[in-house]
Amino acid sequence: MRIAHLITRMILGGAQENTLLTCEDLIRDYGDDVLLVTGPPLGPEGSLLERAHVSGVPVEVIPALRREIHPLRDMQSYYALKRSIKKFKPDVVHTHSGKAGLLGRMAAHSLGVPAIVHTVHGAPFHEHQSRAASASFQACERYAAKRCDALVSVADAMTDLMVNANIAPREKFTTVYSGMEVETFLAANDHRAATRGKLGYSDEHVVVGKIARLFHLKGHADVIAAAKRVVERQPNVGFLFVGDGILRDDLRQQIHREGLDTYFQFTGLVPPSEIPALLGAMDIVVHTSLREGLARVLPQALIAGKPVISYDVDGAREVVITGETGVLLNHRELFRDTSAPDTSILVDFQSVMVEGLAAAIEQLAADPLLRERLGATGRARFTEQFRHERMTAELRSLYERILAEK
Repeated sequence: MRIAHLITRMILGGAQENTLLTCEDLIRDYGDDVLLVTGPPLGPEGSLLERAHVSGVPVEVIPALRREIHPLRDMQSYYALKRSIKKFKPDVVHTHSGKAGLLGRMAAHSLGVPAIVHTVHGAPFHEHQSRAASASFQACERYAAKRCDALVSVADAMTDLMVNANIAPREKFTTVYSGMEVETFLAANDHRAATRGKLGYSDEHVVVGKIARLFHLKGHADVIAAAKRVVERQPNVGFLFVGDGILRDDLRQQIHREGLDTYFQFTGLVPPSEIPALLGAMDIVVHTSLREGLARVLPQALIAGKPVISYDVDGAREVVITGETGVLLNHRELFRDTSAPDTSILVDFQSVMVEGLAAAIEQLAADPLLRERLGATGRARFTEQFRHERMTAELRSLYERILAEK
């Protein structure tokens, strides 16, 4: 097949790793002709373009394709995408992310591409936006959904969210879990002692890690607030933030105000190849994002044998099962209408969430046998399900089905 994958930017992120692994697999395992079309990897999150070049994935960068809404650049991006697709003549166009997803589907549809697929890694609309913004993004998604043959969700929760918003009928969706290189995570503990030594942790430390961009809605502030309560009772607990982003200085200031400087470490930006070793150094992984399709760190942590504490957001409940693989905390979804919330109630409710997070950390920190049992169950349940080869095989089967039907 000739397959074009379109994505807004190839930063270090879950959707981007998913896309790159798919392209690599299609070339290596199926002999397909693949083109990866992307905008520039702007921002502090790093880039996957170098890996794409090293692994032999053909890449075309469209300078105007950016995440931010900009009418002139967006029009330039649309016509650039259209030229790229017309020149490549693909059998399949597979789009990812909001901007490339909308413009790419429009361009592919206008050119009569035989099979057009879009993956929903995370919905562009959510309860933390204004009503006007959410309604606008939903309208764009409905428009784009009519210009593709199939929608792929990285979790069943994404399908439910999109169907409930009337984006497309349920039969248009297929769930394909976002695959990864599981062997490196299975071997995560091989590097445990060395990595903990580099970070300054001794055997008595219980390390609580969070792997995410230092960005809005990722919930780092909740972890800091919970840490204040945890270390008062269990001073052997340390906290490790892996990633970088625009909130780095704000979070450091919050930590300093709380007197927690000695309990927190920031690794800064790290390449994906270092994530397994960092997971091996951790004892507990927390995921406090307020929106995410199905964060890759959840199955990564479980495959590495680490229990996870997560807010009950989007697809998290499909892998974080209280008492089996970790602790799932009720998310603050009571406040879906955030246009004019009662601030005092919101603060009280957030306080309850932080208390729950702190209590879960304390429980797991105090019980190494429980941590081991939860991590082992997660590894046994999800290793095969999240192999990238399985993901690519399911996607290619979808392409074949669409082309056969046409």
